[in-house]
Amino acid sequence: MIDKKLSLVPHHPGCYLMKNVDGNIIYVGKSKNLKNRLSSYFKQQHTGKTAMLVRDIYDFEYILTSSELESLLLEINLIKKYNPKYNILLRDDKSYPYIELTNEKIPRLTIIRNPNVKKNKSHKLFGPYPNVKAARETVELLNRIYPLRKCKNMPKKECLYYHIKECLGYCIFDIDQNIIDNIKNEIITFLNGNHDIVTQKIKKKMEFYSNKLLYEKALEYKEMLDYINITLEKQKVELDDNINRDVIGYYTDNNYLSLVILFIRGGKLLGTKKDIFAVCDDVNEELLSYISAYYDRFKIKPKEVLLADGFDNNLLEKAFDIKFITPSRGKKKRLLELAYDNALIYFNEQMSLVKQNDQRREKALEQLASLLHINCVDRIELFDNSNLFGSFNVSGMVVFINGLASKNEYRKFKITSDVNDDYSTMREVIYRRYFRVLKEGLEKPDLIIVDGGSGQLNVAREVLKSLNLNIASAGLKKDDKHNTATLIGLDPIQTLNVDKNSDLFLLLSRMQDEVHNYTISYHKQIRSKGAISSILDNIRGIGEKRKKQLLKRYKTISKMKEATIENLCDILPLDVANNLHKFLEEYDRKNGIDGR
Repeated sequence: MIDKKLSLVPHHPGCYLMKNVDGNIIYVGKSKNLKNRLSSYFKQQHTGKTAMLVRDIYDFEYILTSSELESLLLEINLIKKYNPKYNILLRDDKSYPYIELTNEKIPRLTIIRNPNVKKNKSHKLFGPYPNVKAARETVELLNRIYPLRKCKNMPKKECLYYHIKECLGYCIFDIDQNIIDNIKNEIITFLNGNHDIVTQKIKKKMEFYSNKLLYEKALEYKEMLDYINITLEKQKVELDDNINRDVIGYYTDNNYLSLVILFIRGGKLLGTKKDIFAVCDDVNEELLSYISAYYDRFKIKPKEVLLADGFDNNLLEKAFDIKFITPSRGKKKRLLELAYDNALIYFNEQMSLVKQNDQRREKALEQLASLLHINCVDRIELFDNSNLFGSFNVSGMVVFINGLASKNEYRKFKITSDVNDDYSTMREVIYRRYFRVLKEGLEKPDLIIVDGGSGQLNVAREVLKSLNLNIASAGLKKDDKHNTATLIGLDPIQTLNVDKNSDLFLLLSRMQDEVHNYTISYHKQIRSKGAISSILDNIRGIGEKRKKQLLKRYKTISKMKEATIENLCDILPLDVANNLHKFLEEYDRKNGIDGR
């Protein structure tokens, strides 16, 4: 069948989708010549991950495009849609923080993640910062040096920051706009890489307090100056043009690709991103796919990217509106060589461990499939339930693809019934999940694992049968210390023998811990919101509007208890803030909580 289809494929640009025997998309690729690329899979010898891919291919389809650019953009969307097991996936779902200087009349300096560019178009954004601690320390430093507004909502009276001279008292005084504009401009200058104004300010304050014999205060500013000088020395790069750029270096060997991205912002090296993974296509194509997926995620992009030779820079520029450059000499060339050296070092450090982990994980998954008498367990969905005496019933689902957590596919379920019945909860969550899978045509898992014994597993199987779904299922039981104990499965249900020192047992334990922790975290969040909401109902002066504002800002009781009366006054009048503060202290005493 494949040979016949191959004979019909044109020499034309487009995307191709590889399918397994169940019709699931297992790989998405693109090529400017589909005929040649697809033929290469079936008419050449392969090793490693490529050999595994070819072994799993049962069928393929392709989509013709009018240009390489169109095929690149289509590939990005298809990978996001199908999340194929053999594609290089950005599984960490980590978003880097940015420093934001708001464009309000009285601006604030904050740290944000996932900025809404359209909503905050007029705000100034700096970053991303791979090092979260460095971003926080930078904001704290600037907030101490410059008397910016610190409160999200303007209070009705001055707060602590005014009294310690870290705010000009915008809530009670009409501050000259020129003063505010000067503060903004100096902060922007600093975040763009010019630190002279700030260091001079710190030196003046240090000398001022030293002359006043206030040595402790002078020491604080000396430490600030040392922090800036040490940090800048560590981050210094040869270029001094203050352009925000990334530098991508890579090294490949034995079907593995090591990649390092250097983040240079305002002329300073802020940090790196490192990855190593197996490849199953042409290295340049795999790297191009990775770069495309990577820059598709970020709303704030660098002005320039330095990249090794062998790529269509014009294609990337059109796709992402970033200048891609391959330098041939000079300082930029040396930066690219630095990125390459880092990628080589990372490869040598990680390669043996990565390869070993891949082999152990693959062996464990093969063993699991064999135990359950199924073909494969490439995609596993696990469920756990949590409640408190029948209240705040929730469930969590986590997804593992090829034995690795796929966190962007995790799901939370707020259970509609408040009955303390684990079977009822399991019945509802399994039905809701797989009714949606059927309705929306989502990818079905190879295996469903429920947390619990034969009772929970039988309930899950009843629901799947009612939906006419033939999906393998199993259960994981815990011991009296709440640790993973046994795997149950097959029909009729029986305990399956898994060596507790085996890689499979370790993998199952990690999966069960992951779904348990994810569900418990959600349960605590729901329970805390419910408890806060109940508490706020007892405070005179807090209606629905103020309740929503407090819930949005503090989210948990502990965070609300940590808030000072001045903080609470951002939302509440002083007398109501005092009442809430006293009530929370009393709440601690009544519930036997040590407030220290």
